[in-house]
Amino acid sequence: MLIADQVCFRYSPRHPWVLHQVNLEVAPAEVVGLQGPSGFGKTTLGKLLAGYLTPTQGCITLAGKPLPPQGYCPVQMVFQSPESAINPRWRIAKVLQEGQFPSLDLQARLGIHSGWLDRFPHELSGGELQRIAVARVLNPQTRYLIADEMTAMLDANTQALIWQAVLAHAAQHRLGILVISHEAALLRRICHRVVDLSDANTIRAQASASERA
Repeated sequence: MLIADQVCFRYSPRHPWVLHQVNLEVAPAEVVGLQGPSGFGKTTLGKLLAGYLTPTQGCITLAGKPLPPQGYCPVQMVFQSPESAINPRWRIAKVLQEGQFPSLDLQARLGIHSGWLDRFPHELSGGELQRIAVARVLNPQTRYLIADEMTAMLDANTQALIWQAVLAHAAQHRLGILVISHEAALLRRICHRVVDLSDANTIRAQASASERA
């Protein structure tokens, strides 16, 4: 189980809370949607769950233990823009070798062509590059995936291809997924349940108001 327990986060004591007393659980093989207005901390929560950020208060645990401080993190995050997450100087084959090189079956599910492997990232389209970003993290070491608007900028066919591949992999390997999206239709279609982060708005607003008083 991936758990955020009473998690609070702000960038410094002078800044307001981005998140305040947020609780969230994602079980193995569960697909959970996370929605809420812009500015409510959805991406920040995703980064906390993936170990990119450390909670100011509260804790993030995986199977009852803190996330590993070093080495490969079993919680991986895929962002909306793959260009910012992939080294532009590496050929695609080297990018894929950062995790565990994806199987031929996974490459086929994602529509990855062997001819791409010797190319540089700028030689692929955004949709092609996002497939590479997804393939890189779908390996046996990954137990949870944080998908932050992962297919928001892609055409409908590429969105469908990626989600079909990810959900098939998740079912086969009991991968837990947190889907961060503004697309309510997508969340209804692929998620077992949906959490609205704006439900924590009252707590956060009260906390910020008390600090200003």
